Amino acid sequence: MQLSLFQPDPPPGKPLKEDKRILIRDILVPYLPEKSVEFIIDWLLDKKVRLRISNDRITKLGDYRPPKPGLPAKISVNGNLNKYAFLITLVHEMAHHMVLGCVDAPPFIIAFRSKKKPKPHGLEWQSSYRKLMAPLLDPDILPPDILVSLKNHLESPKASTTADMKLLGILKKYDKPDGSEFLENLSFDSVFHLRNGLTFYKKEKIRKRYRCIRADNGRTYLFNPMAQVFLKG
Repeated sequence: MQLSLFQPDPPPGKPLKEDKRILIRDILVPYLPEKSVEFIIDWLLDKKVRLRISNDRITKLGDYRPPKPGLPAKISVNGNLNKYAFLITLVHEMAHHMVLGCVDAPPFIIAFRSKKKPKPHGLEWQSSYRKLMAPLLDPDILPPDILVSLKNHLESPKASTTADMKLLGILKKYDKPDGSEFLENLSFDSVFHLRNGLTFYKKEKIRKRYRCIRADNGRTYLFNPMAQVFLKG
């Protein structure tokens, strides 16, 4: 499913039709906490960013594509996320636009006569992420346990929500039950499968990830401990 919120600027003196906002609102309401919807609509329309609500992806929760000549920037977010995870993932990607694709983004730091592109999750992104999230840190938008964990997360934001095990664990409490487990909770040598049906054996932990063996070809993969998997019966 693709939700496009990009359109050419209306002629001078002709405001955006309210029925357009109503249509956008009706599409977004199932995916976001109700009192965050207007903030998100305003931002997407102001920055002329196209939002795509994607099917479940194993490797990522969302992504950002900078604008190209004649084409708007694009953000995609997995549509199977609960409302709070969807909002946090969306704001994470919005912060990328503020640094990399927005016309009012701060200029790149110039050193040794060459332009340095900001790091994807560097200081510029972290600052933008905090600023965008600030008006959403509201008990009318987020439950108390998510608020506390998210505030801690924002002190040193990670490249992905899945890298913050405490925040991810709290967000999962608000998922609809689907029988999945965090890989972290499975014992060694457990057999598990992914949503796409691929089967793996859980092996030892290597630094921050678990080595897992794919059953059908014996290849090794490294999994995030907070990967959501299904235990084979």
